[in-house]
Amino acid sequence: MGNYQSIKEELLQVNQDILKLFQEAALITGKTDNSFSDWKNTCNKIQQQLSEEMIRVAVVGPIKSGKSTFINSVLKGDYLKRGAGVVTSIVTRVRKGKLLKAKLFLKSWDEVNTEVDQALVLFPSLNWRTERDRFDIRRKKERVELKQALDTLTTDQLITKNSRTANSVLLSSYLKGYDVVKDLMSTHALINRYDPGQFEKHWSFVGNEYMAVYLKDIELQIDSNGIDTNIELADCQGSDSSNPLHLAMIQDYLLATHLIVYVVSSRTGIREADIKFLSMIKKMGIIDNILFIINCDFSEHESIDDLQGLLEKIREELSTIKTDPDIYSISALFNLFKAQLDHLSKKNINRLKQWQKEHDLVDFSESETQRFETAFNNRLTKERYALLLKNHLERLDVIATGMDHWIYVHQNIIAQDALNISDVIEKVKQHQNRVDHIKSMIKNTLEGSIQKIKNELRSDIDRFFDVRSGKVLKDIVEFIKHYKIPYQKYKESLKSSGFSNTLYYVFQEFKQALDTFMAETINPEVIRFVNEKEKRILEHLDSISFPFDALVQEAIVEYKHMIKSFGIDRTHENNVAIELPAIDPIKDITGLTIPPAVATMRYTAGIKTEAVMRLGFYTILKVFKKLLKKSIRDSNEEELLALKYSILRMKRETERSVVFHFKDYRENIKFQYIFKLVEAVSNSHYQALLNRFQSHASDLSDIVDLIDNKKIDKEHASDILLEMGLISKNIKNRIRNNRENIKLTI
Repeated sequence: MGNYQSIKEELLQVNQDILKLFQEAALITGKTDNSFSDWKNTCNKIQQQLSEEMIRVAVVGPIKSGKSTFINSVLKGDYLKRGAGVVTSIVTRVRKGKLLKAKLFLKSWDEVNTEVDQALVLFPSLNWRTERDRFDIRRKKERVELKQALDTLTTDQLITKNSRTANSVLLSSYLKGYDVVKDLMSTHALINRYDPGQFEKHWSFVGNEYMAVYLKDIELQIDSNGIDTNIELADCQGSDSSNPLHLAMIQDYLLATHLIVYVVSSRTGIREADIKFLSMIKKMGIIDNILFIINCDFSEHESIDDLQGLLEKIREELSTIKTDPDIYSISALFNLFKAQLDHLSKKNINRLKQWQKEHDLVDFSESETQRFETAFNNRLTKERYALLLKNHLERLDVIATGMDHWIYVHQNIIAQDALNISDVIEKVKQHQNRVDHIKSMIKNTLEGSIQKIKNELRSDIDRFFDVRSGKVLKDIVEFIKHYKIPYQKYKESLKSSGFSNTLYYVFQEFKQALDTFMAETINPEVIRFVNEKEKRILEHLDSISFPFDALVQEAIVEYKHMIKSFGIDRTHENNVAIELPAIDPIKDITGLTIPPAVATMRYTAGIKTEAVMRLGFYTILKVFKKLLKKSIRDSNEEELLALKYSILRMKRETERSVVFHFKDYRENIKFQYIFKLVEAVSNSHYQALLNRFQSHASDLSDIVDLIDNKKIDKEHASDILLEMGLISKNIKNRIRNNRENIKLTI
């Protein structure tokens, strides 16, 4: 990390020194040379990007695996609340700061009420609501009535597949947390800050689901040497969350990360939830960016042999997902206790002393910790940092080379006699016309290629999301249509709980199953598709841009031959093949991200209204059957028929909701991401080509006019150019040295 930081600081200084050269150049003519404008813009962008560049590391894994403890051990202090184990979808982001600070990003009242409204769809017997308009949690009457209604729910309605239903958790959490957070909330999303003296107050939010439910995000700023200023560590709450929408939110963060650290507890080993989550990561196409931490609990293992046996088993299981997985076995809690020895309680000091007696386990953990730190630093340095720095370095090198050429040419122009200068100017203008023609050709060709690739991508995206020919929507519709309802199971529920309660229970299970299918199967497939389209964009525009580099090189060679005929020889300059920007830095620069993968289906209360009406119809039919003395197969036959109809209606509405959602999502993917990315990559390529011959197309008429009209002191100008030349050579040497340093890190 230190090597990266030193190179980064050096590049920032090189960037500043190049900007100073532009200022020095203005002293010669008394005005800014227009040929520097594009270079200035590039330098200013590099300054911003280098200063703001953030490498994101997601720490994921099941609840209670030790993610927060692991991050604390890296930070060398208890900054994240350990053992919170909340089931809400909070991603706690950690960055280095000058002071300890917590920033809590709160939902707006409108966002809260929208979530409650959706959770109340098909809620049993909404007769308890005296208000008929949209639910508003700020009204005391609404809160009291909702609490009373929740208290009437049966165990079947609160538990599904051995875990609490997402809606019951959401509704009860909002009610419990209201009085605590109401004064912090607003009609708009707000940020609540806790400074050093209040930092630990944020623990109450992440440690309690009824407060965490009001949050969208948390950012912690830590004054610790355990993290670099350009790294963000994110504690992504349990990958085994019972709420699939939380899983989808974790997916969204993973798309922005550059490295994933997956934490597994040695107490539990690899479980089914881990395999499912890791399979999803593999399907997303990001499994290569993952390191595994086996968080060892010294109290759980009798000996090093016992631990090694478990680790071998874990390695075998992980190998089914990723060939030759990078696994590191450490005790995060032991490392944390060691790092904050002076701040431990007496109880924890005794625990540490007891662990230190386990020499084999301690030695193994410390060796693995060192191995992990080396691998972690190398992974980020080699696979991310080097790419980022190399991209900036090459852009600075193009500008520095061009500036060096500008200085040399102007030194020679000032030394020329007046007659010779006129000939130079004439030839340079002819060259400028050729360069302008090449620029125009490049721009027109790239613009044409943009339209071509957009049309191709539009067709691909429309086909992918098409309900008939596309796999994604077809799979969802098939899932909905073939979702099996165990009617025999619900017969008893109809007898014991009634029609309304049973309908709500069926709806909860169906929605949970569909949301899980979306998060585990559909979202990764969409992400894989988008990644393919990103590669296609780069492949297409690279194929257009590379041939133009040869044309640019040819124009530069012609220019050199032309000025050589006037005694201005730069034949020692080497023409290096262009390196076009990679797509990840372009996305970072532009801030483009794939639209969120979370697909929230919107259901209406119309399902229930129709269900109740149908129940009334079947009840009347039952009365007629009795009057006609026809046989009635079941005492609650009319309720079962109404339930079947309601489920059919529910499936149809869900299908329409899915189709509508993906129609909207398809357009977002196209216009808010893919098409903008095409334009960003094209602009980046055009700028890279333009910077290549910027100095070889500069207008020399200004300085010639000043010389002719005696408005410039040639001796003074020569002194400035001489000093600039020395600075320029120094910059070129520093760039060359840093290129070698970057090579050593790869």
